[in-house]
Amino acid sequence: MSQHFDVAIIGGGPAGSTCGTLLRKYNPNLNVVILERAKFPRDHVGESQLPYVGTVLHEMGCWDKVEACNFPIKVGATYRWGQSEELWDFEFILNGVLRPEPRPAKFEGQRKETAFQVDRAIYDQVLLEHARTMGVDVREQTGVREVLKTGDRVDGLLMDSGETIVANHYVDCSGHSGILRRAMGVEANSPTTLQNIAIWDYYQNADWAVEIGVGGTRVQVMSQGNGWLWFIPLGPTRTSIGLILPASYYKSTGKRPEELFEAAVFNDPVIAPLMKNAVSEGSLQTTKDWSFLAERLVGENWFLAGESAGFADPILAAGMSLAHAGARDAAYTILALERRDYEPEWLRYRYDETHRRLIGQHIQFADYWYTHNGVFTDLQEVTKELAKDAGLQLDPKTAWRWFGTGGFIDHNNLGTRYGGYSLIATKAISANFVGGKPHYEIVGKTHFVANREGAEKVWGASLANGKIDRHRCLARNGKILPTLGLCGWFLLTLKEPKSYLELTDLATQYFRDMRFAPDYMPKFKRDWYEMLEAMVSDGWIDAETRPGEVCVPDPGFEVDTFIHENRDQPAREAMVG
Repeated sequence: MSQHFDVAIIGGGPAGSTCGTLLRKYNPNLNVVILERAKFPRDHVGESQLPYVGTVLHEMGCWDKVEACNFPIKVGATYRWGQSEELWDFEFILNGVLRPEPRPAKFEGQRKETAFQVDRAIYDQVLLEHARTMGVDVREQTGVREVLKTGDRVDGLLMDSGETIVANHYVDCSGHSGILRRAMGVEANSPTTLQNIAIWDYYQNADWAVEIGVGGTRVQVMSQGNGWLWFIPLGPTRTSIGLILPASYYKSTGKRPEELFEAAVFNDPVIAPLMKNAVSEGSLQTTKDWSFLAERLVGENWFLAGESAGFADPILAAGMSLAHAGARDAAYTILALERRDYEPEWLRYRYDETHRRLIGQHIQFADYWYTHNGVFTDLQEVTKELAKDAGLQLDPKTAWRWFGTGGFIDHNNLGTRYGGYSLIATKAISANFVGGKPHYEIVGKTHFVANREGAEKVWGASLANGKIDRHRCLARNGKILPTLGLCGWFLLTLKEPKSYLELTDLATQYFRDMRFAPDYMPKFKRDWYEMLEAMVSDGWIDAETRPGEVCVPDPGFEVDTFIHENRDQPAREAMVG
């Protein structure tokens, strides 16, 4: 017995649901099946999101369904990290101020800048059911027994039932199981020395550390002597609490996971006071928890997406963003293949390069983060080696500054990002770790000119409305620059040297010519400043200082707007006191 589909997706988690939903949204004629071995609802770790996820949920048409679940709104995170016992906050929105508004709310205004903290049993089921309403053939309790293949081509999936599923395209969204990845012999490499284990449980009636606006809060990330804790409210009464430990330390203690977990939670000066009324659900679980990246994400007729493609350490809550992003990209690529929009080889290469780079950035960012925790001092040498590979001789303490000064231009979304974080936010994090204010290459410079020397033309792409739009980029020394949007404007405007004053006058005229709404001006100024900084940092614009000329001032984007000392948690006073 066999059935034929246009697309077969293994796994019904967020990646599988995202891929299936978008395929059906943009091409309702596609016959799509999701094969999920479990019966939903089921618990799953990895509950904290980044704001990008909301954009994908909105595109899928299910943001309102998720909002109706009344999950806590994630405004940011409170950290105790590194050598200091002080608490500090990383905010998604300006100064962490969430204006009170009724819920459920629409995906607009401040809600575009925030994220959710989700109970995965509920969240994953909402997404899977939404895929079903979009016309996806969703089959739960349907396991894949064997992947049938010839060379690098998947011929079919032999199911536990004895049935064979045959498709034109296959997408592996099976998570750590990596069913297709393993069957096709794709190696999963760990590009880091960071190897941790995770121990976690769920509790009822733990207190929130802080409530912001209506339903808003920050997750808690607390460094300890031999690891760190997460504390993530998932709803009015349910909380996810986990402990991350170096695998080597865990083995050396000889203690049971329960002992290590309870000692860490109930002796922590921030977390313990929140647990006075908490009751464990008795579901303590453990898993290895270290970053990995598949050596390739595509084959002749298959794709890897979600955690089958790679996993980044949870310190930055990247998991669900990567899952949604990769699955969205896989769907767009299959849609383009079906329409024969571009060369199949380029489409597959673009997906592989783009998503491997994104996962790699998150892994690298996590490694840098760990270098500034006294527990993980060995990783400071990793930082040093990464900088050395880039041709820089830096000691570990200053290597972070190198990390915050280049490689920020994303040729796919035409913005300035690294691992999902804006350039300004990343520089603020860097400044918080190394002390002082963020360093900007353009501050104090007076004149600018574009530098295309030695660059070659390559293709970049932007994804919107179900289509991949290809655009020209410049490539040099591993860095890629789009030639449209703000990047293109700077390249064209700076063919000849311009002073800072001339450049700002031209930017004002550009704003008028584009007929942007007046209230968009503050964001435009910020984006403009970020792009100029990124292009100077990456060598696409040469900058100099001429005596007596007006220079670029400090941007005024103070660390305090995104990274600042915590001011609103009662536990802080008790801890510091």
